[in-house]
Amino acid sequence: MISINKKLALTALVTVMLSACGGSSSDSEEMVVVVPAPDPMFTYTYQVIVTNLTYAQPMSPVALVLHNEGQLWSVGEMASVALENLAESGDNSAVLAESIVLSGQGGAGLILPGMSEMVDVSYTVSDENNAPTMLSLATMLVNTNDAFTGINALAINNLAVGESISLTTSSYDSGTEKNSELMTTIPGPAGGGTGEGFNAERNDIDKVAMHSGVVSADDGLMVSALTQAHRFDNPTLAVMVTRTE
Repeated sequence: MISINKKLALTALVTVMLSACGGSSSDSEEMVVVVPAPDPMFTYTYQVIVTNLTYAQPMSPVALVLHNEGQLWSVGEMASVALENLAESGDNSAVLAESIVLSGQGGAGLILPGMSEMVDVSYTVSDENNAPTMLSLATMLVNTNDAFTGINALAINNLAVGESISLTTSSYDSGTEKNSELMTTIPGPAGGGTGEGFNAERNDIDKVAMHSGVVSADDGLMVSALTQAHRFDNPTLAVMVTRTE
């Protein structure tokens, strides 16, 4: 396939050749080389504002993805290794690299309680029929063993430019690590920043479920690194999705 630049160069070359061959003669016919216009491209951009509604649960850097099939999790089913990694350690890289992802964007850092972050994600296609139809988001409650929250396969195909969707999220247990609340297993500040993150061994029920919340030392679990401040109720996030392009 000839690139646009090469086609333009070819047009110029033909013009020069015609001039050299007496193209200015009244009897000569001018050859016109038509350079086809490039295929139109369509960009879909979504601005997502995430607000942490908890009292003392920082959220790990979010994983924000556009996709046309699948979902990041399903209650009652096993968590993917990518989701396990995020739910246990806060690492979003594997979720962003999932096979269903058309385009992904990670957050800039932790979202502290009461704080918000704005993240944009875009996808460009040459055929509008291939536009992204779903948006998902996931983040870990870092003062837990394997709790996460987010939005899963939100339909965005009918969202016009300038329109928004606002919603709140519940919290889930990835089911891949026991909720021991031990300092050595909490990767967030409550664990002193030294707690273990991802561990490939799965020692819990190995099914995603709605999270029942933490117990904490204040409520009788004396080995817990958590206090009542780390308890959380649903909803845990407020999310607003706006299509900007």
